[in-house]
Amino acid sequence: MDARQLEYFLAIAEHGGFSKAAAALHVAQPSLSQAMANLEADLGVALFHRVGRGVVLSEAGTELLGPSRRVLRDMAAVRDAASSLSGLRRGTVEVASMPSPGIEPLSTLIHRFAERHPGVTVSTRAAFTPEEVVSLVRSGACELGLLGSAEPSTAVGVDVLPVQEQPFVAVAAPGGTLQDDVAVRPGDLAGHKLIASRPGSLMRSIVDDITAGGTGAEIVTVVDHRTSILPLVLTGVGIAVLPSAWTRLARRCGAVVAPIENTAYLHVAMISLSAHLTPAARSFLQLTHSFAHRRTQATAPAH
Repeated sequence: MDARQLEYFLAIAEHGGFSKAAAALHVAQPSLSQAMANLEADLGVALFHRVGRGVVLSEAGTELLGPSRRVLRDMAAVRDAASSLSGLRRGTVEVASMPSPGIEPLSTLIHRFAERHPGVTVSTRAAFTPEEVVSLVRSGACELGLLGSAEPSTAVGVDVLPVQEQPFVAVAAPGGTLQDDVAVRPGDLAGHKLIASRPGSLMRSIVDDITAGGTGAEIVTVVDHRTSILPLVLTGVGIAVLPSAWTRLARRCGAVVAPIENTAYLHVAMISLSAHLTPAARSFLQLTHSFAHRRTQATAPAH
């Protein structure tokens, strides 16, 4: 078994077939097929089931995905470390992120990281639940994961770094009853039209509480993509309840942002597998730790 075989194996799994993988790798398909035959013979198991013109992973192939990604990433870490003795100059950080943490703190983290390491690329991958973020990190698809949850994260099998707690805010178009930076109670949103995400998120549970009990508040649109919420707000479709991560962007776009009294908090955390991080990812994690520490110090009560 060698790194080339593992690279070929991952490409076939990701592209769903030998011909597409061969084209992506710029190798001849017979060479790819022979490499996989040798790997399967070496391991003593079939890694793929042939289905029509494509392939699907066997049970053994599925189990090999995570370890293969980690092996290749560890080898990349060795190469990066060897070429970066005089400073971190190149590499890629792969970060899975949920939508709201992807606005903040991810924007600030990437900005600070790019200033320190302009030659390193930060590659982000969308995830929509904490479980999806954890799965991407555990499988080795991403080195780091930024998630937000209703309670502090206790994900098993990964390292968890609490980053910040984001209270929820009401975001509305200007000219309405809400005033910028003037706190409102959930009951103050009675009678308003609301924009909501699909059931299952903390954002949606807060909206459901507002609409319950005959308050007259109603959900006028339900969206999958959080990026469409702010444009809908600005066109006057309704009010949105969002984590405070959206505050700066919303105000720059001209929206009104009102803090909500006695609201829930989105608990943001960075997760990783510390034993399998490239130098670039380790540096990004260290920067995140410093960011979280400074925020903790800034919000700590004075004695």
